[in-house]
Amino acid sequence: MRDQLPNHRPALILAPMQDVTDLPFMRVIARRGAPDWFVTEYFRVHPDSCPHPYILRSILENETGRPVFAQMIGRDLPSLVRTAKQLAELPIAGIDLNLGCPAPIVCRKNAGGGLLRDPQEINRLLGALREAIPGLLTVKTRVGYAHEAEFPALLEIFRSHGIDGLTIHGRTVQERYQTPVHPDCVHLAVATMSCPVIANGNIVDVATGLAYLDQSAAAGLMIGRGAIRNPWIFAQLAAHFDGTTPPAPTHRDLLEYVTELYEEIARETRKFLPAAHVQRMKKTLAYISHGLAGSFEHDMRRANSPEDFFRICRAHLDHPTPLPALPPADSKLFCGFESLLRSNELD
Repeated sequence: MRDQLPNHRPALILAPMQDVTDLPFMRVIARRGAPDWFVTEYFRVHPDSCPHPYILRSILENETGRPVFAQMIGRDLPSLVRTAKQLAELPIAGIDLNLGCPAPIVCRKNAGGGLLRDPQEINRLLGALREAIPGLLTVKTRVGYAHEAEFPALLEIFRSHGIDGLTIHGRTVQERYQTPVHPDCVHLAVATMSCPVIANGNIVDVATGLAYLDQSAAAGLMIGRGAIRNPWIFAQLAAHFDGTTPPAPTHRDLLEYVTELYEEIARETRKFLPAAHVQRMKKTLAYISHGLAGSFEHDMRRANSPEDFFRICRAHLDHPTPLPALPPADSKLFCGFESLLRSNELD
């Protein structure tokens, strides 16, 4: 991972989000300021699996010019080794193991964040994967399953296998997305690991990103929900580090982003059904519309056709007013981001 780190500033990475950060989303984000690298949606790995063709396109047809890491999720060791060897034949920057997904259906299968309940199994998996993967092996994790006190023991396992990078979503699995992050855990990882450590969670603008870096000493930031809401966030952070003028998007810029995302996803949909596509877009719009003035969020929930969708978008977004920098302080989609800012004020 060190080869992907910029020389003059912290690394900036788009977080993998299942059913969101696909190839069309990568294209749209890159046009507004590409991250330093991408991570694919996770490849589900089990005895009968093969790498999903649609996710493979994020690797094979990625024209953004940025490196792509392939992420796997699963618990079956022979299948993980087999899939890792298949992925290693592709033009990827490395292979990432998902130990952080908090989705209940994933954890019930003892995969993703569910594996954090079984550190010895993680030890076994990483040992075999480190031996099988000739290139970079990275891990994306949370700070524990039930409590952050579990984290030091997990770090010792990660350290013992010489992984090439560690990305930490600074919450436990049980905290999901509903609490502030624990930057002290990320800071502990920086002090423990010999590889680059990337901080993830609660980054919604430049100030929260800088606060997380200050409190964690991480080598970079991985941004997920904040990049859906604000696709200019990578360019804004890079401008801060470079001392240049950052983008200052308006509502009209947001309308262009939403329109472009609608069209890119529609173009890649094998069987385009207008009403179904609107429902697909509404899931993403939940992050984009959240906190904007007026009734945009309320009105969008009731859109059922492309005509409704674009009428509502134009009515609320077709004007030059600057976008708000932050979500609402009481946001349930971006829970706890203010704690990063408060902690910096106290220091």
